[in-house]
Amino acid sequence: MTAHAHDDLAGHAPVTLPLTALEAEPLPGTLKGLPAAAEGVPLRALGGLALSLLDGDLPLPAAVLKESALDHNARWMREFTARAGVSLAPHGKTTMAPQLFQRQFDEGAWGMTAATAAHVRTYRRFGVPRVILANQLVGKADLELVLRELEADPAFDFYLLVDSAAGLDLLHRAARERGLKRPLQVLLEVGTPGGRTGVRSTAEGVALARLIRDASPVIALRGVEAFEGVYSGTETARVELGALTMIETVAELTRLGCAEGWFAPGEVLLTAGGSAFFDMAAKTLAAVEAGGSGHALRVVLRSGCYLSHDSLQYERMQDRMKQRAGALWGDGPGLRNAIEVWAYVQSVPEPGRAICTAGRRDLSYDACLPQPLWWYRQGVHEAPQATPPGWSVSKLNDQHAFVDASDGALPLRVGDLIAFGIGHPCTTFDKWPLLYTVDDGYRVTGGVRTFF
Repeated sequence: MTAHAHDDLAGHAPVTLPLTALEAEPLPGTLKGLPAAAEGVPLRALGGLALSLLDGDLPLPAAVLKESALDHNARWMREFTARAGVSLAPHGKTTMAPQLFQRQFDEGAWGMTAATAAHVRTYRRFGVPRVILANQLVGKADLELVLRELEADPAFDFYLLVDSAAGLDLLHRAARERGLKRPLQVLLEVGTPGGRTGVRSTAEGVALARLIRDASPVIALRGVEAFEGVYSGTETARVELGALTMIETVAELTRLGCAEGWFAPGEVLLTAGGSAFFDMAAKTLAAVEAGGSGHALRVVLRSGCYLSHDSLQYERMQDRMKQRAGALWGDGPGLRNAIEVWAYVQSVPEPGRAICTAGRRDLSYDACLPQPLWWYRQGVHEAPQATPPGWSVSKLNDQHAFVDASDGALPLRVGDLIAFGIGHPCTTFDKWPLLYTVDDGYRVTGGVRTFF
């Protein structure tokens, strides 16, 4: 029986990031969405100012994160990974927020995933001890940046991807010329024809893995990786088959590698599982056996969007994920939306249409247009009101959102507040250097800084 390594809080050394300086930093008045009352206030003191979104204390638009949903989602993913017997290295590119990284480490994250060398540098400045760079590393400056980090801290546990002999040669030469005193740990990347990066077949993977093995001791092959989220669209059967095929290729190459002795000593990582198919990756990869190789296998999921979730794209996918996962999903509906962008109604130029003070600079629109979730009129409503099904965003300008009602019945007035739900939180986080954390009454409990 193969040993599968898995960390939970009972057996995993806690990670505490050095956030003291960040939390002590005075908030500059140039920050988007910052009220005058908070200018120059340390980030850690923001929650003590008694600010309320519903009372009009924040200049809008403003992005908020609901504390109750963040807490729920962090705990939920910890429980899911424990049931599945897998580890989690969340993709930090979603938030680029060290305070949220800490929340993920507090709930047992094994490491963090990055997309660029610049991400790696940011992670290291905030003390992240283990990073998977889920990408190729080819440029001179990028290679130097990462190699310097490896030289500076022998305890820094770092992995990156390789999908070609040419890429392997670049890494080998850079590590050798710099005199790196420990092996550069790489993961063989699996792709798909017509897709993004990654080897296009099992045969290509076998050939490249043998080259990586022969590049020892400068390079160490430590596992196999894929990002199955390259499959997308409305054809559910086609998308799921493609994603599963990619994940199964990771499994097949891992078994072959254990049998042929490709992998360096230590744990072998099998890593996949973005925010849409982490259930599928967990079930498939946790079943892999290493045969008689003696290797322990560690399955690492890399979902980044689970912490905030969303109101549209991932929320629509969640029902299908729950069906696929079965008992692994656990009780209850799963993840909850934590992120909203609030704006004012600034004009009602014609019946059935309102123009709001948020646009492309504030709301993601790469996956789908945002959706009105709540509206609130001061002095009339005790709490935000759910918007009727017929309300939608029909268009975004840079700083304006067009909200329309399908039946022409839109009771909004100038000065009303409206909350937008989004799809694909990654491209909303990167629009906000500061997001407010709020309680369920939209009272500000603190702030989260991002570093894109």
